[in-house]
Amino acid sequence: MKGNRRGEGNRNNVGYENGTGYGSNAGNGNQAGYNAEQVSYYSSSGSYNGPYGAPGGGASNGNVAGGTGQGSGKKPKKKKKRSRVGDAISVIVMAAAFCVFVYAGYMLYGYYKEYKKADDAYASLENYATAADEEETETEDLEALEEAFEEAEDTGDEDAIAQILSGREVRTVVVAGEEVTLPVMESPVDFESLQEINSDIVGWIKIRALDLSYPVVQGEDNDYYLHRSFEQEELFAGCLFMHYENESDFSDQNTIIYGHNMKNGSMFGSLKKFRDEEVYKTSKYFWIYTEDVIYMYRIFSARVVNKVGQPYQIVFTDEEFEEFLTTAMEESEVDNTNVTVSTDDKVVTLSTCTGDSATRFIVQGKLTQMYAVKK
Repeated sequence: MKGNRRGEGNRNNVGYENGTGYGSNAGNGNQAGYNAEQVSYYSSSGSYNGPYGAPGGGASNGNVAGGTGQGSGKKPKKKKKRSRVGDAISVIVMAAAFCVFVYAGYMLYGYYKEYKKADDAYASLENYATAADEEETETEDLEALEEAFEEAEDTGDEDAIAQILSGREVRTVVVAGEEVTLPVMESPVDFESLQEINSDIVGWIKIRALDLSYPVVQGEDNDYYLHRSFEQEELFAGCLFMHYENESDFSDQNTIIYGHNMKNGSMFGSLKKFRDEEVYKTSKYFWIYTEDVIYMYRIFSARVVNKVGQPYQIVFTDEEFEEFLTTAMEESEVDNTNVTVSTDDKVVTLSTCTGDSATRFIVQGKLTQMYAVKK
C-alpha cells in the first residue's frame, strides 16, 4: 500500500505521516517522529509546552518518542479527589474532640470552684478554733503532752500518767449523765460563736499529724451534711459529721465520724497518709473538743474495710466488742505493738471513701484521757 510514508530499517518510521511533525528518532518496534493526532503537550518534567513546543528527541519502549514535546507523552496522573464522606468524618471527629476539650475544661473549672469555695468556707471557721487573745490565754503544748502520754502508755506506767496530770487545776463536769472530776485544759474553740452559726455542732476535731482541723456536726440522718457546709449551704465537700444514731457526747462504744476523701487533701482526704509510718510517728493521737470536755484519743488502727459490718456498728455485746477490737488490731496498717485495748474502751472511728464503692478507709482511736474545759 502506498502513501505518504517513507520507511527505513526494521519497521522504524522516519519523517512524518499525515502531518508536519519533525521527528528523527528510531527504536525497535517503536514509532518515530511526529503524528499530528498524537501531539505531546507535556515535557518530561510534567510542564506544559503547548502543541508546538521546543523540539527534542529520545526513545521510549512502547511510547511515542521525539516530536515537539519532551518526555514520554504520558499525561501525569491527576490527584484523587478526597471523598466527601471522608471529609465529613474528619469534621465530625474534630468537632467531637473540641467538644470533649471544652467539656473537660468546664468540669475542671467546676471542680476548682468547689474546692476553692470549701477552702474559703472552712478557712474562715478556723478563726473560731484559735485562742481569741493568745497573750492572755495559755496555749497547751499538745506535742509535749502526747509524747509524755505515749511513753507512759507504751510502758504501762500508770504512775507516770498520774504524774503528767498532777498539779493541774481540776473541775467537775457531767459526762454521759454522770459527774466526773477532770484535770482542766484550755480550749481554743469558741463554741458559743459556732453554735450561733449552726446549733448542730457537736465538737471540733484536730489531728496534728495531718494538720487537720474541722468542726463536727450531727444531723437527723447521714445524708443532710453529705453535701452541705457547716453553714448549711450547698457544698460538694460537705462537712465532717457524726453518725446520726450516736450519742452526741461521744459516750458510745464506737462513735463514727464521716468525711469526704477530697482530692486536694481537705476534709478526710488526708486520712490515708497514716499508711506512711513516718506520718504516724509524727503524732499518734487526735483530739476532739466539745463545749465542756476535751477528749484525747490514741490511734490503734488504720485500714481498708467493707462499707458495712462491725466497723460501723455502734453498740456491742462484750463478745462482739472484743471481736471488733481484735480484728481492728490484727488488720491495722499502722504499728500498734505497744497499744493495749479492752472492752472498757471508748472508740472513735474516722471514716472516708476509697474510690471503690464497696470499701472505706478508717482510722480508729481509743479514748486515752478526758479534760474539763477551763472556764
